Amino acid sequence: MSHQKKRVLLFLLFLSTFLGYLEWGDDQSSFLIQTELEIFTKGIEDPVSVLHPFTLIPFIGQILLLISLFQKAPKKWLVIAAIIGLGLLFGLILFIGIIGPNLKILFSSLPFWLFSILLIREFRTSRSAKL
Repeated sequence: MSHQKKRVLLFLLFLSTFLGYLEWGDDQSSFLIQTELEIFTKGIEDPVSVLHPFTLIPFIGQILLLISLFQKAPKKWLVIAAIIGLGLLFGLILFIGIIGPNLKILFSSLPFWLFSILLIREFRTSRSAKL
């Protein structure tokens, strides 16, 4: 049952990474899924143009989450690495939402943090149950 619960939380965490919302300039905004599609399209044409830590690290985090989803038993270190990589971006989004203050930006980051906390908690409780 624990692996199934982790898999559901991993899936929800993965989906929550697309919900991040950004606003900049006058009337410019985007959800992360839109931005990722633009970066992916641009990266195919000109890979060097998308080489930036704030694009690569979260993208690698998403790939690690995807790998974890397809593992028989998700590895804790892989999930933690993914959360850290994505957490850099979602931490910035949360910070911007707080100092803005911008409730749309703030609330868009909360599902990621909620599912991250629940997943880490699930790893801890499943580990202590084995002992």
